[in-house]
Order: sequence, then C-alpha cells, then structure tokens
Amino acid sequence: MHHSGPVHVIGANGRSGLALCRALRAAGRDIVPIVRDGARWQATRLPMPARLADLAHDPARLRHALRDATTIVLTAHARHLPAVLAAAPAQARVVALGSTRIFTRWPDAHARGVLHGAQALAGSGRDGVLLHPTMIYGATGENNVQRLAALMRRLPVLPLPGGGCARLQPIWQGDVTRALLAAIRRDWQGPHSLIIAGGDQVSYRDFTRMVARAAGLRPRPVLPVPTAVLMALAQFRLPGLPAITPAEVRRLMEDKIFDITPMRAQLGLTPLPLAAGLARTFGAAAIC
Repeated sequence: MHHSGPVHVIGANGRSGLALCRALRAAGRDIVPIVRDGARWQATRLPMPARLADLAHDPARLRHALRDATTIVLTAHARHLPAVLAAAPAQARVVALGSTRIFTRWPDAHARGVLHGAQALAGSGRDGVLLHPTMIYGATGENNVQRLAALMRRLPVLPLPGGGCARLQPIWQGDVTRALLAAIRRDWQGPHSLIIAGGDQVSYRDFTRMVARAAGLRPRPVLPVPTAVLMALAQFRLPGLPAITPAEVRRLMEDKIFDITPMRAQLGLTPLPLAAGLARTFGAAAIC
C-alpha cells in the first residue's frame, strides 16, 4: 500500500518537526502542520497553513485538527501519544519520536512520559511505530554538543565521572529526519517500536575529543571524578557553567549502546559517521 496523502505533523515548530516538514516539502509531499503557536509557524516562512491545537488541554480541538488525517507524525514529546491516539481517526497510521532514555536505570519525568506513550501505542493495536533516538546532535538550535564545546572553551580540564569510560552512540539530526521519512513510507502492520542510533560507539572521553576537534578546540585532558563528588557538585549552580542535575551525572555513567541492525533492516538507514556529522554541525572551525 502506498501512502501518498498529506502528512499531519504535530509539533511542526519543534526542531525535529520543522526539519521533517522541510524534507517532506522537498520530496513533494503535502503537509498539514499542527502547532500550538501560529505566529511562530508563520515565522518559519513555509507556505502551508498550520492548524492550531493544544495537546495537553484541548482534545476537541486536536480531534478537529486531525479529522482528515491518514498519516500522523508526532514530533512533540511522546507523553502526548495517548491524547493523539484518542483524537486520531480510526484508520490513521502513527509515527512518533520517543527516546532511548526509557532504557535508563534512572528514569526521570522525561523517560516516564515516553514510557507512558510507548505503552499507549503498544496497547492501541494501531499501525505505526515509535522511534527511539539516542542523543540527537547537529540540529539548528540543539545544544548537546554546543554546550559541551562551550564548557571546553571555559575549562582547561574536563571533569568526567569515572574518567568518561561510559559509551554512547549519538545520532545526527539529519538521520533522525531520514528515519522519520522512511517510517512514513513503510507499511507498518500493528504497533512497533524501533531504536534509531548512530553507527559509532564512543566513550564520553573520545566523544569530547571529537567535539573539541570539530569545534576547532584542542581536546581537553579528562579529569576522572568520583560520581558521588560530581553529584554533590551538581546541586550547586556554578556561574558561567551549564546546569547539570544529579540524575544527568548518574546517566553519564551508563553505557548507552544499542543494536542498529533492526533500524538498518526496517528503515534502510545507514547513519552518517560521527566525525562527519560533527564536521557538519560545527562547519569549518579554526583551531584555538
């Protein structure tokens, strides 16, 4: 079955939503953007009119915005999946963005919200998929690697829990968009869940070195710090340094490594290598 009708994109003002709308438009697909803030949508200069809806507080308006939907993409937080499933026409397929944070041993409100959404989709019996990205980097306005580069500009050494040995597998924003496009094209039978991640598994220590190089900085030596000490320090807001919570410190100690064989098989997606994605993120920066 070929799905060629319009794509209803919920959260079209967000980073992933806006990137998806631009890609869909380039592919010649019709888009119905669904946003909370109409003025902000107009500022994107995309020519298609948006429909207004409030995911948390106005089910009737959301139902009206989705009245003719056949393919719905939720790029806002997956905790809104129950509301979207309740408002969507019975036959509409759903593609949504979750987070691999649901696999952490230390779930926060964000992880619990995604888990709630995942359970709603699994129990709905609907055709569709919840994509769980690892840490996303490289979007306009995204701040993971930019925050890290800013930190390295200020610090001669980088304090990392356990010396930064935990491993991660970041995914480039362009690959998240490609994954969404592939998921929209695919004919899902029933509800699915799929991890999307980069192809490179790197330690935090090596990740900081790669970010430094891409940002035109000399890699900073890593200062191994006991987790308990960093968690205690995280209670204080240090001027000039990014805020970090104790839970974030704890999650820095976890390996965040995932098998991307299912992603390759189901979406036909080979992710961009990390070095190439970071080079695109920072452009050509001079060595400081």
